[in-house]
Amino acid sequence: MHILFKTQEYPKKGFPHGGVGTFIKSLAEYLVRNNHKVSIVGINIYEHKEETKTINGVDIYRLKPSQAKGFSWFYNSRNFDKLIKKIHQNQPIDVVEATELGLAFIKKIKGIKYLIRMNGGHHFFAESENRDVETWKAYQEKRSFQKADHIIGVSKYVLNHTAKFLDFESKRGEVIFNPANLDMFYKADLSKEIKGRIFFAGSICEKKGIRQLVKAMPQIKQAIPEAYLVIAGRDTKIRGTQDSYLDYLKTEIPDEVKKDIHFLGPIENTQIPKEIEKAEVCAYPSHMEAMPLAWIEVLSMGKAFVASNLGPGPEAVKHGETGLLCNPLDIGDLAKQVIYMLQNRKEAHQMGQNAIQDVKKRFSLEVLMNQNVEMYNNLIKIK
Repeated sequence: MHILFKTQEYPKKGFPHGGVGTFIKSLAEYLVRNNHKVSIVGINIYEHKEETKTINGVDIYRLKPSQAKGFSWFYNSRNFDKLIKKIHQNQPIDVVEATELGLAFIKKIKGIKYLIRMNGGHHFFAESENRDVETWKAYQEKRSFQKADHIIGVSKYVLNHTAKFLDFESKRGEVIFNPANLDMFYKADLSKEIKGRIFFAGSICEKKGIRQLVKAMPQIKQAIPEAYLVIAGRDTKIRGTQDSYLDYLKTEIPDEVKKDIHFLGPIENTQIPKEIEKAEVCAYPSHMEAMPLAWIEVLSMGKAFVASNLGPGPEAVKHGETGLLCNPLDIGDLAKQVIYMLQNRKEAHQMGQNAIQDVKKRFSLEVLMNQNVEMYNNLIKIK
């Protein structure tokens, strides 16, 4: 079969990328290894030019973004349609896959099935971040859902929560988790842990819970004097402004722990496992996620892990068994869970070993790739 992913998030070497891009790359290369054809079509967000490459058997087409102010969506969509039609003529496409807004302006081609894989769309995050829905984005998402033939989600939570805002019951499909890349993320060597080291990786923004983690550090330090926090991730803009969230975050750091918080900035994805391995505890207290791949990566390495009890948290982490969950909006609770992991190393290490086994059963590449192939085949067969 031939699967085309419409996405601008496919990773490019030398540039930082997120969990969705990591997942699509893993899935694409798995499909190619199993004798399927995969094409990637997206706007080039890395460099302002058109690119076509084949890497590890995956055909990657990056379109030069339109600069037409107010009409870039129109010209970008037109270029997408032309390219997808050309690819389809050369080798017929079976499925076009996109995220929530991705099908809004696409021209459907007879014989192709159109799939949305929900990783958290505009309605989902607008509600979770307590902000207004933007009319233009809401329109695109609704139109995209109307064009889809099948809609799946990376967690039960993202499916159920989005169903509060959009009616897609007749197209609703299964939950397929994002897989862990167990080639890159390996069982951690516990001898490499650095005492008191707490590690956070993710975009530096409010919804990732980094401000609460910084605010929890005085309580953590009081209980664990050697504790310090290492933060890896790219800066973002404060919503609705051009102001740096990182600059704002630094003003929120309590004076007594300023010397105990270290910023690494954005780092290569290949460097993340080494940073995870050095930590005694990884803490990712997101306010909202769809199903964070970064969490699964930590769990796959067998590290002591504190995550959020909101959203899909209980689907990913079994509290007290594979990690600990906290209320990320409660600084006291967040501090309490991190302190427990630092003070109870035997129990923390046991949770880490349990997590490795759980990831193999529920989040391994082989298990979830087979689920994806079965889903694609069933979708193609639908008349």
